[in-house]
Amino acid sequence: MNNFLQVATAITFSLVFSLSSCGSQSGDQDTHKGTPNGLINETSPYLLQHAYNPVNWQPWGEAALKTAKKDDKLVIISIGYAACHWCHVMEKESFSDSVTALLMNDNFVSIKVDKEERPDIDKVYMDAATLITGRGGWPLNIIALPDGKPVYAGTYFPNDNWLQVLSFFRDTYKNDKQKILDQAEQVTQGLSTLDIVGLNTEENELTRLDFEEFRDQILGNIDLRKGGRKGAPKFPTPTVYETILEIAYYTDHEKALDAVTNTADNMGNGGIYDHIGGGFSRYSTDAIWKVPHFEKMLYDNAQLISLYSHAFQVTKNPQYEEKIRQTITFANRDLRDDNGGYYSSLDADSDGEEGKFYVWEASELKDLLGNDFDIYKETYQVTQSGNWEGGKNILFRRDGDLERVGKKFKRTPEDIADVLKLSNDKLFKVRKNRVSPPLDDKVLTAWNGLMIKGLVDAYFALGDDSYLNDALKTADFIVENQLRDGGSLNRSNRNNRSSINGFLDDYSFTIEAFIRLYNATFDEKWLNQADQLMAYVRANFINDETQMFYYTSSKDDPLITRKTELNDSEIPSSNSSIAHSLYQLGHYYYRDEDIKHARQMLANMTPLIEENPYYYTNWIRLHAKMSYPFYEVAIVGDDADNKRNNLFRQYIPNAIIIGGKDEGSLELLTNKKVDGRTMIYVCENKTCKLPVDDAERALTLISAN
Repeated sequence: MNNFLQVATAITFSLVFSLSSCGSQSGDQDTHKGTPNGLINETSPYLLQHAYNPVNWQPWGEAALKTAKKDDKLVIISIGYAACHWCHVMEKESFSDSVTALLMNDNFVSIKVDKEERPDIDKVYMDAATLITGRGGWPLNIIALPDGKPVYAGTYFPNDNWLQVLSFFRDTYKNDKQKILDQAEQVTQGLSTLDIVGLNTEENELTRLDFEEFRDQILGNIDLRKGGRKGAPKFPTPTVYETILEIAYYTDHEKALDAVTNTADNMGNGGIYDHIGGGFSRYSTDAIWKVPHFEKMLYDNAQLISLYSHAFQVTKNPQYEEKIRQTITFANRDLRDDNGGYYSSLDADSDGEEGKFYVWEASELKDLLGNDFDIYKETYQVTQSGNWEGGKNILFRRDGDLERVGKKFKRTPEDIADVLKLSNDKLFKVRKNRVSPPLDDKVLTAWNGLMIKGLVDAYFALGDDSYLNDALKTADFIVENQLRDGGSLNRSNRNNRSSINGFLDDYSFTIEAFIRLYNATFDEKWLNQADQLMAYVRANFINDETQMFYYTSSKDDPLITRKTELNDSEIPSSNSSIAHSLYQLGHYYYRDEDIKHARQMLANMTPLIEENPYYYTNWIRLHAKMSYPFYEVAIVGDDADNKRNNLFRQYIPNAIIIGGKDEGSLELLTNKKVDGRTMIYVCENKTCKLPVDDAERALTLISAN
């Protein structure tokens, strides 16, 4: 590491990233709206939060970089999102400070980026942060050359430290520019070596033994008592538990099922879940799911609806049904646009304080609940002095609370449940009068795809037609507002303004959603729409050398490197999602080339999966589909909808479903119509078993092994 970078890093680590303390102020805070900066015409709520900062912020684009090149100034690229607590803190401490703004305006070109609108930019510079400092997070603050090549990266800085960093790079660029140029070149070269996966030309025969080895390695990371990954913080990471649930299905592995149910139980009981209004917060800061980071993100809740739906199909646990229904109610109440799109997030802060909307003082609860307070207090771990900071209480429960509390108060578990419901209804009405967390009301195509899939999964699990209707309305929103002439998608929509060329996840999750809608409706328009989007992806995102897909399309303005998203994290990677859909579409349309393409993608990924399977769990789900029996289930006849719903009320991850009242246009349905009857055909590799006429008999023909 160059000496100048060591000095800059020392400035950063002098904080020890102690986010409980804030830097002192330098100069006056801008407490009223003044002259707007270059963000004033943006649609992103996050960017608009900074539109009246004294910093001369510019949106990402060629204009800002041209200015930097013309004036030979370093660039500050500051990346965050609307629900980010520490983004707000830095905005108040540093970016609203007149002295800091003067230093930034005189010596840098400052660019603000909403990571949710422009994940392509965020991915590039987050990788840079990891290369430079070994860590990342938001706000993400980059010092870069005028052409965007990164020199330095950090996350949250108290204002004094931010001033030191700025002064250091201002002086170094002025007095020893070559060091900065050399460092930028070194970092950029490092970025070019990341996310590289080659074309695997070796024979890659997938085996069940491989899958079982991945199972054991993944389970080694799981806290089998409290659920989630071992230690703290704890993130939901639904794709991990979807994979473990499939592991339990294929291998009849009791420990795997326990890992899922323990996680679902403890998340649902914990403070990460909003027991009054429904929905899950982003993550828990501790190892027991008690203290959340209070923002609520659409992508978490959408995926958790799917996870709890699948867990309910396996266990029939009524608490999982409750979480599904309450989370959908939350999303429809607090995140839904009148046109059917779902907004991005609710902030962690309200009235200037993190979590204020969600926590309670014991005296407040006692006044509101009266005679029911003692039961409520015992159930939700309320203490007089507060179970959290500032004398406040986070509501969280323990497993088996209804029985435990019932015994203590000599009441039945059903009585306790009734008391809690009435109490939470009262508190919900009171809470509505509090200052609500700010809403990020942009609609993101990718995240809405996840929500459509969650709603359809809930429809299959619970048989509630309203969830399918919600999913159809959201899908219509995407088609009517985000789908453009030529077959491309836009990423973002706010105030009826659609913008930003879509990224690979916008396509991949929408394709998955439309396939799932076909499953639930047998309306071929959704399957055809998914296939048309896949054709666009093939034409505009493909890396011909590796057969993987870039995150940005060939029509996007190039960044300093073109990323390929491979690893699964809080959201499945766009490449693993696309590979799943290729595999399914290949079966629907009898296109062997699609199935072969999906196999090639998985073969390319195998060395990475073997190295650390925990970070490639959605790829492992694809591995399972290719290693174990995979079925095409065709249902044709007047009663096709009912028989489909009866069959797929069960958890069946190793099948596609196809059908309708008539044979339709798909080859697999040819000659499947029997006059006066509705028949179910269970097929494997285009060969069908003898048809049956009821779901129970069909289920016996579908084997996990």
